[in-house]
Amino acid sequence: MAVEISTKQLTQARQDGAIVIDVRDDDEYATGHVAGAVSLPLSELEARMQELPMDQTLYLICQGGGRSGKAADLLSKGGFDAHSVSGGTSAWVEAGGEVTTGSGQG
Repeated sequence: MAVEISTKQLTQARQDGAIVIDVRDDDEYATGHVAGAVSLPLSELEARMQELPMDQTLYLICQGGGRSGKAADLLSKGGFDAHSVSGGTSAWVEAGGEVTTGSGQG
């Protein structure tokens, strides 16, 4: 089972240059996502795992934590160091985290 982290831990990881992957669908991502997060919908994750770096911790986020947990579990089974953000983007926004809108990456 993948590691679950808090939004506070994500804030620290982002300061250290973390790779944040938003696993929501493109339309959800466009409505507001963690600034700098890369969009990679859960439905595409397994087919695109080879695009991800194996030598860095990956931070997965969705809207509430369910899909990112599944994504982190999948990646962990594939040998990645993957962490799911507890509470997802909803918790991130509630904690005052920086959010960007639009479909462009970042």
